[in-house]
Amino acid sequence: MRSLVALASGVLFGAGLVVGGMTDPAKVLGFLDLAGAWDPSLAFVMGTALLVTLPTFQLLKGRKRPLFDDRFYLPTRKDLDPQLIGGAVLFGTGWGLAGLCPGPAIANLWTGSPQVLVFVAAMLAGMWLKDRLSALSMPAAAATVR
Repeated sequence: MRSLVALASGVLFGAGLVVGGMTDPAKVLGFLDLAGAWDPSLAFVMGTALLVTLPTFQLLKGRKRPLFDDRFYLPTRKDLDPQLIGGAVLFGTGWGLAGLCPGPAIANLWTGSPQVLVFVAAMLAGMWLKDRLSALSMPAAAATVR
């Protein structure tokens, strides 16, 4: 059941990205081009997402656990470390250059667009490389805990 709910959630999220225009790199780049031909329409998409998300999080705060798991998985760290900052810089750079980020790129795979396929391949290669580099820098005992 949990896998079915996860699949339905992913499909709903992807459909929302497509309907909202977040999978169109030209539209995203237009939104990010504040000094040029700025397209504010994605601000409404993001604002609508916040209007749905914020009250939902408030409702969930009162629950002891989610419907399909034993506990909530919420971040506990509050500090900014170099990995978080570096990841944010890479994310923003990729988004600004390609007009895609991971969610919309995955939702866009069905188009078979060469640009999307290259983006997703590069994203997967980067994830693989990050895992390999992390494994190399981890002590042997910590690697088994993962």
